[in-house]
Amino acid sequence: MLTRRVIPCLDTRDGRVVKGVRFQDLRDAGTPAALASRYQAEGADEIVVLDVTATPEGRGNALATVRAVRAVLSIPLTVGGGVRSVADAERLLSEGADKVAVNSAALARPELLAELADTFGRQCITLAIDARRKGPTGWEVLSRSGSVTTGWGAVDWAMAGEAQGAGEILLTSVDQDGTRAGYDLALIGAIAPRVTIPIVASGGGASVAHMREALAAGADAVLAASMFHDGDLTVAQTKQALAAAGVEIRL
Repeated sequence: MLTRRVIPCLDTRDGRVVKGVRFQDLRDAGTPAALASRYQAEGADEIVVLDVTATPEGRGNALATVRAVRAVLSIPLTVGGGVRSVADAERLLSEGADKVAVNSAALARPELLAELADTFGRQCITLAIDARRKGPTGWEVLSRSGSVTTGWGAVDWAMAGEAQGAGEILLTSVDQDGTRAGYDLALIGAIAPRVTIPIVASGGGASVAHMREALAAGADAVLAASMFHDGDLTVAQTKQALAAAGVEIRL
């Protein structure tokens, strides 16, 4: 059995880590390099850094932030925000990212995923999906940091993204984001059986119980921000508790 991953997420704006609720009311949470270093020391399996204002502001990812994080990090690093082309991805990979996360640009032009996978290998390409519940059994995909409706259903877009070349899905519930109410288990459960690539569950995780539920629902990894930034639990405590509950985890 493959080990499950615990991944702290650093949402960044203007060189600082921020955290909000449902992508709104962002508050300062610290320095990216300092937090990345701390989480690595605690046993994080990887780090995700998302520049949450790059796409709305029409710019590329803040490369200085990527360089600063890579300088203190030896574990895998996924970077997203403002990736619109093969050249954008190449810059992030050259600065030390191991994987690039693509969201809005792939929705605008799905073949970008194929171009990225053909150039760098699908193992480097993460499809970031921001999904919001629509009706009792469906979810719609949003772009531009959750501000624009795309017309895609989340399940259909996940399948299409895999077909285009994505090697992993970072699946964020906009409804649950920052609420500390747990992951959207129905969303995870709807997509997991329809794709063969790993799913990283995101949005709402605030406890070991939430993480166990997400993994049981079909996620291969769990991403969290607030619970680590606010000191509720360390990464080490989280992984030890998951291991004690029988989850295959790297300690």
